[in-house]
Amino acid sequence: MKAMQPYVLDADRASDIGISDRYQEIKFRAFGLTLEYLDQQGMEGETIPLATLQDEIARAIAVVLMSRGIALNTRERAQLIEDVQNEIVGFGPLEPLLKDPTVDDVIVNGPAHIYVERHGELEPVHTRFRDTTHLMNVIQRIVSPIGRRVDEGTPYVDGRLPDGSRVNVIIPPVALDGPILSIRKFKRIPLTGEDLVRSGTMTSEIQKYLSGAVRGKRNILICGGTGSGKTTLLNVLSSYIGAKERLVTIEDAAELQLQQAHVVRLETRPGSPDGATEITARDLLRNVLRMRPDRIILGEVRSSEAIEMLQAMGTGHDGSMATLHANGPRDALERLEMLIGLHGFSADLQAVRRFVAGTVHIVVHTARQSDGKRKVMSLCEVTGMEGPTYSMREIFSSEDADRKMIV
Repeated sequence: MKAMQPYVLDADRASDIGISDRYQEIKFRAFGLTLEYLDQQGMEGETIPLATLQDEIARAIAVVLMSRGIALNTRERAQLIEDVQNEIVGFGPLEPLLKDPTVDDVIVNGPAHIYVERHGELEPVHTRFRDTTHLMNVIQRIVSPIGRRVDEGTPYVDGRLPDGSRVNVIIPPVALDGPILSIRKFKRIPLTGEDLVRSGTMTSEIQKYLSGAVRGKRNILICGGTGSGKTTLLNVLSSYIGAKERLVTIEDAAELQLQQAHVVRLETRPGSPDGATEITARDLLRNVLRMRPDRIILGEVRSSEAIEMLQAMGTGHDGSMATLHANGPRDALERLEMLIGLHGFSADLQAVRRFVAGTVHIVVHTARQSDGKRKVMSLCEVTGMEGPTYSMREIFSSEDADRKMIV
């Protein structure tokens, strides 16, 4: 009789691809046997009691290990049960990474290359998918519940996980090296202004100024690059809004975590080949104006919704907020000009600039530094126009962080 050999199955601890391949083989054989049993019993993994599911997984694992002459200790067997369970009712290899509180982003570059961001820096992990089919199955499990789909006809999609984490998917033929998946995890417990002060994202003076500006119903635009902390800051600023106000949020993938009781959350919808009509942020903004909002919070200004957003800010919805991709406060205003001009606002440039200057009161610029930390780089008040240019009063600049704020 062949002797039972101890074998470490945890793929994260695997030191070579052979061990990892063997782990995947055993895991998926146990996964297949468990699905066969559930199918025979007319049950689904999502509805079966967890204890029953774990018992059936343990039985399937015992069958697979016995057939291959492999012995496991208690901890290793528990790890394998958890991994198979994640394949059935979770997001497979991604599940441990999504549960890890130290991980901020998960990036999948094809089935064999997974990276995570911890404390602002990317690092590879040994976890991997079995193959492209395995990765695509998990992707479909992510996008299907929110009414999105991804295939060759629609090779990219934005979505979100149940906890609000933002997901972006792009697949072949657009992605040449296999499916690409990016997950921006959202904090289960929203950050506060004090948290951002402690982390160095902003100073206590900036926090006090912005909290006062929000309570004073100033229209605020937050600008910066991708991953610079715009949405995080927007979420923090929204916490300073009074509890009695009616708020409406508009986002491409809902991720804001507003704490007020009277919040209406709206989400855009992309068009699809099966005939579903696209619903844009501009469509939602037009409808929102009939919903008696006290303030409107727009997740990101990126297209024709810029016109409606500025009109709302200037016609009775003071204290509204939005984010925008731009490299600085003045660049943010100029980008608004461009968006307005590209989408049918028939007026000369000077009129457009007066329109922008009269509605946006404060611009906050955030950036991601080389060490991965996010920081408020500049805080400006828009005071009007001086001839053909915007008049802006800089309250704070990171280039001269030692000087006191001008208030």
